[in-house]
Amino acid sequence: MSKPILKVVVGSRNPVKINAVRSAINTYYPDHDIDCSGMDAASLVSDQPMTSQQTRDGAVNRLRYCQQQVSADFYAAIEGGVDNFEDGAATFAYVVIANHKQMSVGRSANLPLPSHVYQALSDGEELGPLMDKMFKTVNIKQKGGAIGLLTNGHSSREANYTQALILAMAPFAHSELFDA
Repeated sequence: MSKPILKVVVGSRNPVKINAVRSAINTYYPDHDIDCSGMDAASLVSDQPMTSQQTRDGAVNRLRYCQQQVSADFYAAIEGGVDNFEDGAATFAYVVIANHKQMSVGRSANLPLPSHVYQALSDGEELGPLMDKMFKTVNIKQKGGAIGLLTNGHSSREANYTQALILAMAPFAHSELFDA
């Protein structure tokens, strides 16, 4: 017997983001086949968001663009950014997931950044290419990301995104509690 199919559209063609979304959706819908594809969706914020608000806005903008372009069961978008918090500079991501009834916004854990890295980002560099330069890697943002490099492989960009998406999906699993 064939499984029902859930069509999911991600506001990025980055395989790390698509795989994280597929994994999170599959966690909640193991009895479905997940048809998860990415599309180019503008964030309408800078290539390297430097505040929490810019990062959140970028994720929401990507998701809304996808909703306007195609029909799907779920839409998702992820925007990585940096900010200088009370305890120092960090990188993180906002995740947004929606269906036709509701939208949920979540955030990943913070990864502390060295102050010189934050300064380079403030001066206009982007985190992925900066990490590539520092660690002599190529296109790390489509692999383990800064998270993989700075944690010596103990975590990854995809794992961080997946966890944030799983948490953001709680309102879909218990909509009766969140609509009350």
